[in-house]
Amino acid sequence: MSARTSKPHEIVERALELSTADGCVVIADEESSANLRWAGNALTTNGVTRGRTLTVIATVDGSQGTASGVVSRSAVTADDLEPLVRAAEAAARGAGPAEDAQPLVEAGPASPDFTDAPAETTSAVFADFAPALGEAFARARAGGRELYGFANHEMTSTYVGSSTGLRLRHDQPNGTLELNAKSPDRARSAWAGRSTRDFKDVDPAAMDAGLARRLAWAERRIELPAGRYETLLPPTAVADLLIYQLWSSAARDAAEGRTVFSRPGGGTRVGETLSPLPLALRSDPHEPGLESAPFVIAHASGDDASVFDNGLPISATDWVRDGKLEHLVSTRHTAGLTGLPVAPGAGNLILDGGGERSLEEMVSATARGLLLTCLWYIREVDPATLLLTGLTRDGVYLVENGEVVGEVNNFRFNESPVDLLSRASEAGRTEKTLPREWGDWFTRAAMPALRVPDFNMSSVSQGV
Repeated sequence: MSARTSKPHEIVERALELSTADGCVVIADEESSANLRWAGNALTTNGVTRGRTLTVIATVDGSQGTASGVVSRSAVTADDLEPLVRAAEAAARGAGPAEDAQPLVEAGPASPDFTDAPAETTSAVFADFAPALGEAFARARAGGRELYGFANHEMTSTYVGSSTGLRLRHDQPNGTLELNAKSPDRARSAWAGRSTRDFKDVDPAAMDAGLARRLAWAERRIELPAGRYETLLPPTAVADLLIYQLWSSAARDAAEGRTVFSRPGGGTRVGETLSPLPLALRSDPHEPGLESAPFVIAHASGDDASVFDNGLPISATDWVRDGKLEHLVSTRHTAGLTGLPVAPGAGNLILDGGGERSLEEMVSATARGLLLTCLWYIREVDPATLLLTGLTRDGVYLVENGEVVGEVNNFRFNESPVDLLSRASEAGRTEKTLPREWGDWFTRAAMPALRVPDFNMSSVSQGV
């Protein structure tokens, strides 16, 4: 078996053959990426990469329980395979019983393409996008603005095999586009981003036109003090806040009294109403355009994931339904501890608010308020309330009588997404969006804009 010609499924099978542990799970991630970067209305770099990562999870039964050992390595060759398997076994034998130990997931039907070669991306994914981007450069240059940004497309084929007979595969395409427009003096800046599976549904010309309008709004500068303002949060900002909320919704943490989802006096807040709006926050691996892995792929264990759950099916889950908290992220182990249903985390997040208005229509219905572009540098302040702080970036605009009248200074904010859901007075139309802060880790999101009557801009920021 050579390093270059071996197929991922062959590596998985060979690693399982080499295992002498009581149980074994092998995950092979075959990755490829293509990218374009540009600055000042001109392409600067482009490239294509390939990579392979192999993760071996060994489990060893003992009188005190089952231990696990996990070892991951990239660029694994045939000569590296046995040492990798032995290292995982040694780690398991040297560890104490795993708290999250469960029987490995039993095999169901194998993925029909498990033995096929991995899917790959190439620069051809930009065949239609690149010429359209070039046209956007020409329009920007003629309009006296400069475009900066990057486009990235990744394809990851993941193969999961186990000693219990699992043979599963998932191909995950993931594309992101970030476009930033600046005035020649760099004093004004506007940003737009998109997530995409194949770059066939992105329109650089439309994005540039929107950025040009925002730069025009910024020609008038208005200084505002810190305070609470009626604020329109665009879908990208809503995504950043609610993704962090999902990451903070482990059932065990809540049951142990450590998070905003802990019930005072014990237990969790599952069943409580979080919002007066009929909001539905959900994940579904089969959501059209936002498809993600329909089974658990866990390279490590934590409070919201377990290596013992690899291969466990993921179904559509309502985290919030009709404004009420329905589920918290639960592994099989934490479900047993908390009494809550098993609810693995998924690779997408959708908020349906029942609204039909676009963000532009919500602006037209605003007497006075702020319109944000995006959030940045989000950090947690207090896990008990999920209080977050962060900055606005690339344009905050003042709306008066349904019209944008100018750009205001940036702010630092202090807000909890859970508290925001309780105070939001309107949700707009749900649309696919790219989170600005978390786009390197989580891209498959669909969100509406939200109207918050009293968003807390805690201090003025000097950022652009």
